[in-house]
Amino acid sequence: MRRLLCLFALIILSLTPATALAQSAFDTRASHAVILNHETGDMLFSKNGDTPMPPASMSKLMTALMVFEALEDGRLTLETTLPVSENAWRRGGAASGSSTMFLEVNSRAAVGDLIRGIIVQSGNDACIVVAEALGGTEENFAQMMTERAHELGLDSANFANSTGWPDPEHRISALDLARLARHIVTDYPQYYDIYAESEFTYNGIRQFNRNPLLGVFEGADGLKTGHTEESGYGLVASAERDGERRIVVFNGMESNRDRADEAERLMRAAFSEFSTVDLVAAGDGLGRAEVYLGLEPSVELRTSEALSFGLHRRDRDGVTAELVYEGPLHAPVQEGDIVGRLDVTLPDGRELSVPVEAAQSVARKGALGRAGAAFARLIRGG
Repeated sequence: MRRLLCLFALIILSLTPATALAQSAFDTRASHAVILNHETGDMLFSKNGDTPMPPASMSKLMTALMVFEALEDGRLTLETTLPVSENAWRRGGAASGSSTMFLEVNSRAAVGDLIRGIIVQSGNDACIVVAEALGGTEENFAQMMTERAHELGLDSANFANSTGWPDPEHRISALDLARLARHIVTDYPQYYDIYAESEFTYNGIRQFNRNPLLGVFEGADGLKTGHTEESGYGLVASAERDGERRIVVFNGMESNRDRADEAERLMRAAFSEFSTVDLVAAGDGLGRAEVYLGLEPSVELRTSEALSFGLHRRDRDGVTAELVYEGPLHAPVQEGDIVGRLDVTLPDGRELSVPVEAAQSVARKGALGRAGAAFARLIRGG
């Protein structure tokens, strides 16, 4: 860490501009991928992580969250039974050729069972049942999902249904899926354990959790797979080791086997090859800037906010930083005035920025001093 910070101090103080992007030392065959540090929320790795994608059944995380919230505010209990409409049975049942809980038409199912049907069995019929119960129609429920996602800051989300069934309007980014998973882990621990259940039997039909990391990767305990022809094979996964938790999201794999292999590789790397770098703290000095017509010739610059980011251990030498401001500054300058920014570019393409402020106040020269400065500038040809 000391070597990295010294490297940045040299770059910042000499105002060396950012060089052309280096290639990240880490990559994945997935079309979209994100690794998130659960504790800090820092993104450790991203490949098209901000780009909306078809999430398939991974969007059932949002469907389940809507049920968790209904349980929390008393609209539902785990014992509440909900009706299975013909629409839910026909569109989400075995006849549809999709993942199903095997609910019977015109029956009623307990919410506790439906949650497991959604999480463990990935049942489309279970999703439609809760959608119709909470939203009146699945279309209305999908709009509720979208609105709630935006309230949570998941701005890329747009849900067209409750199941992840292919639809050109049904999209969310890998990063927002990771943030959604983090929200579930943090705010709903009483239900999160369900994601680690390896199987669930309903109506005498036993089905197994499709998460390829459960029972294979130590500490893995969630969350949700997804697959359609359009999206490929994807996964939202979480694991905890030695008090640290990582969330991995990826999509676009070509087969179930490829998904399983990449899930283990990405999660292993998440713990062993990535860490959070605390580059600057709020108030760190960055050097001095000239002040025109000031009683002092220059003013110290400092960061107004902390800046940290996740980084692969072999990417440290590929990070570039640039202190950007329009100089010289013009007096008067007040302490705390935002006068520029520190731009940081990471090898995987991420661009981060933190405001830069004046560390002291610098008063403006009087009339005689300003005249002298103007004359000196004229003599210099400025």
